Amino acid sequence: MKIGIIGGTGFVGSYLIDRLSADGQALRVLTRPGSEHKLPEISGIEAVPGDVSDEAALQSCFDGCDAAIYLIGILREEPGRGITFDALQRRGAERAIAVAEAAGVKRFLLMSANGIDAGATPYQTTKLAAEEALKASGLDWTIFRPSVIFGPPRGRMEFCTQLKAELIDSPVPAPLFYTGLLPTNAGGFELGPVHVEDVAAAFATALSLPESSGQTLELCGPDTWTWKEILRAIATAAGKPKKPMLPAPVMFIGPVAGVLDRFSWFPVTRDQLTMLLSGNTCADDGFARLGLASRPFAPETLAYLAPEQAAATARFGDRNDG
Repeated sequence: MKIGIIGGTGFVGSYLIDRLSADGQALRVLTRPGSEHKLPEISGIEAVPGDVSDEAALQSCFDGCDAAIYLIGILREEPGRGITFDALQRRGAERAIAVAEAAGVKRFLLMSANGIDAGATPYQTTKLAAEEALKASGLDWTIFRPSVIFGPPRGRMEFCTQLKAELIDSPVPAPLFYTGLLPTNAGGFELGPVHVEDVAAAFATALSLPESSGQTLELCGPDTWTWKEILRAIATAAGKPKKPMLPAPVMFIGPVAGVLDRFSWFPVTRDQLTMLLSGNTCADDGFARLGLASRPFAPETLAYLAPEQAAATARFGDRNDG
């Protein structure tokens, strides 16, 4: 099978390319100028220069392909560089869907995100718009909605590495966010961390599983974890099990984030706080529907955060392409 991939140089993309290559698939990857070094040196991978704003590049990427995969997603905007939720998560996806359909591609897999139905933030509304565009197309589609994705970052942005760098390694106590006046359940909102290799396996499996057509699959790990438990697990894996943590009232932090989240050095945006506090767990087991199982968020899967491992790993890139 020949597969065109958009977002293949990002975090999830790097693992998906490994998995699809191991499966013997022929891959064509849209590659932004300057990102060529992020592609693995594996035979059978064809780099197509360009980005999602370039319709001709998309046509080159999808020409003769049996399937297309769209992975691009960002965690914060940089409007001055053209990096916005609308440009990359909505318009980019819509353009790729239209070009793929015109090119005769039959199968289209879309990386969305869990918990977006609330539509409370631009991140969520643009992801939802991409889903609706795909459902309205004539393509044979599958949509994936993973919770927070973790795993060795390979020099890209990754959930646990980012929290370690910005909250655990910081000299100030790690924040246990809460709403309301009293910190009765500070840091108690729940997430379902899912390993990046399991997400890649879900995409690869769906390509050969007709039953996944027309399905929206939620992807979570086997257990739910509170924010406090996640921070403590990261701190322990990073060799800082006694990291101080304090309740952090969103009613005060939110307005500050609204002013400072335009700066990349500020660790969290107001919209990220909104989504975190809503929780991110799965109501359905997408892995089971694919005949797969997911691995736990545990010491053995967090070993890459250990000091000796982290020292050899780049912090993270400037953009998350999946």
